[in-house]
Amino acid sequence: MSDLPPPTAEPGNAEVELSTIPAAGPLYRRAAIGLAPGFGPARRAARLPDQELVVRGVTVDRDHLTGYDRVCGFRLADALPPTYPHVLAFPLALRLMSAPEFPLPLVGLVHVANRITVHRRIDAAEPLDLSVRAVDLRPHERGRQFDVLCTASVGAEVVWRGVSTYLRRERGAAESTARRERGGTESAGRDQSGDRPAPPAPSALWRVPPRVGRDYARISGDRNPIHTSRIAARLFGFPRPIAHGMWSKARCLAALEGRLPDAYEVEVAFKLPLPLPGTVAFHATPAWSFGLHDARRGRPYLVGVVSI
Repeated sequence: MSDLPPPTAEPGNAEVELSTIPAAGPLYRRAAIGLAPGFGPARRAARLPDQELVVRGVTVDRDHLTGYDRVCGFRLADALPPTYPHVLAFPLALRLMSAPEFPLPLVGLVHVANRITVHRRIDAAEPLDLSVRAVDLRPHERGRQFDVLCTASVGAEVVWRGVSTYLRRERGAAESTARRERGGTESAGRDQSGDRPAPPAPSALWRVPPRVGRDYARISGDRNPIHTSRIAARLFGFPRPIAHGMWSKARCLAALEGRLPDAYEVEVAFKLPLPLPGTVAFHATPAWSFGLHDARRGRPYLVGVVSI
């Protein structure tokens, strides 16, 4: 998928080993306080930190896993869902991106794409070594992008990899693009003739209630208020809270559960915010492409593909 570039390695990253996974709440508070005049860094770095955060021997809390399965629609099982290591490693990514020296402020970053490679089935009883680093800060027509690379290993064996691409919208970007990302224009998804292509025939219709934002925030640690608060969502240009992109991806993969092999790659592009509440159409093809779109207007929220 052209929306998700391949990861670019940056040699020489210094490994920083932490004794435990950090708590997400204080990191969000630090990021929010850093926006206040006089509290943020006087000048941000021009490049990504040469740093890789590592936590070894992370064990899975079965109650937490059960809660995650229920919020995202996975069956209760001993094998980890393909998106679950992302949740385990997310606080590490949050610590990296909320640091004062990080070149872009955490608040305002948009998660635009995600790729996951599952190398084998991961049993919930296996302790995992998790590592996170940021790479490839690059210009984009709407601002700047970078990738966060996450790895889960069992001993010396890499069993899972994730690549999340984030965008920071900056001045000079086209206004129409910003409106499209907020769902405020009808141009999204149209072809060159100005007509919107007909969306794929839905395999299912899902009613997504408002509590999905709160439930996923609680279980994932991703407590960005645009997912839980109407006031915060409006401050960032959304008429109401929006679903987490990684919840949308997990919910799609839960619908494919039982058909996926033990090893595969799945990548998605997050096209438009999914407003809460909402009714979405899920579609999947035998060729392993899938997606979510607005059930009434056909606007795309997510497009994805599984490679085996």
